[in-house]
Amino acid sequence: MGKWKRRVFTLLLSAAVILVTVGTPAKDVYAAEGAVGISAPSAILLEASTGKVIYEQNADQVCSPASITKIMTLLLIFEALDRGSIKLTDEVITSEKAQSMGGSQVFLEAGELQTVDTLIKCIAVASGNDASVAMAEHIAGSEEEFVAQMNRKAEELSMGNTHFVDCCGLTDSDDHHTSARDVAIMSRELVTKHPEVYRYTGIWMEDITHTTARGSSVFTLSSTNKLLKQYQWATGLKTGSTSKAKYCLSATARKDDMELIAVVMTAPDPKTRFADAAALLNYGYSVSALYRDENRDKIPDMPVKGGVEEKVALAYESGFSYLDVEGNDIEMIQKHVNVADSVDAPVKAGEKAGEAEYILNGQVIGTVPILFAVSVKRAVYRDYVKKIVGYFLL
Repeated sequence: MGKWKRRVFTLLLSAAVILVTVGTPAKDVYAAEGAVGISAPSAILLEASTGKVIYEQNADQVCSPASITKIMTLLLIFEALDRGSIKLTDEVITSEKAQSMGGSQVFLEAGELQTVDTLIKCIAVASGNDASVAMAEHIAGSEEEFVAQMNRKAEELSMGNTHFVDCCGLTDSDDHHTSARDVAIMSRELVTKHPEVYRYTGIWMEDITHTTARGSSVFTLSSTNKLLKQYQWATGLKTGSTSKAKYCLSATARKDDMELIAVVMTAPDPKTRFADAAALLNYGYSVSALYRDENRDKIPDMPVKGGVEEKVALAYESGFSYLDVEGNDIEMIQKHVNVADSVDAPVKAGEKAGEAEYILNGQVIGTVPILFAVSVKRAVYRDYVKKIVGYFLL
């Protein structure tokens, strides 16, 4: 082969490699970057119940989160409520540190009492930095200890690009950072484990009352999430902006019982972040179909050999969800329950007895474990005697 022919062949081969690389989506991502027309440099879209990523663009780019930080703050607040360590009716005392916070605030005064319920509204609706610090101190004793809990939770959720310095995102420290993917992870954890958060994030405007030594005054909380008015299926979640972070948004929406989370980071202006989020959500709803099985059907009891009971009840470990974006008919999904004909005693509640297998177009798309619902002890001599006596007494 001549020298010029080798050069032409090399150029053609390189072009082919480039075309194949550009046209191949990342693993577990249903759309290649550029499939949605957005202006922000970093974004991600996922379905909440499955956690499946529908679209992403530079989703692991490290950036400043600004007030999106408060998603983790809210997550820890709702976890504390679930543990019972705090209650919605608890009264929280505002410290001088909380009062001194700048940026977005609801103008709490040192010594002022507000309930946990009200402070959650201040955080979720008006993005109050003062309310965030007040709650951090109430839960952990200090903001520093609360931030340590935030970082431990981020590690637990495998948020590898995240580290927090404060509980509200006001800092400009380079050590306070995250990524679109990590924001989506903590957003999903919040809304799926604590859907009651929507009672707060869906508020557009509401009054609270400041009661201090100078008397009482009304303050109106106004949502920072304009998507609540601009997008008919919007349900929340949190905005953020600083000169360093620019304009960020984690947006949640529910349409036809499908919940999507769109995260936009480092947008150039507030209009862009809302427009980008709406574009992502519209794209997601246009290409996605969600199959959901709550697994409430009854599974026949399994015979037990050598047990004090002759049968044992079975139960599904959980429901099942599957997101399709390839145009398949999800009505064609079949469920096969696979369990043994019997089991030898002893049987322990919670152990796996089999699984439900979901099949689409001949392919297994997921499974759900089937568990023993109760324990069954191995029968001993006196148990057999009781059975015999009982038989003759019938």
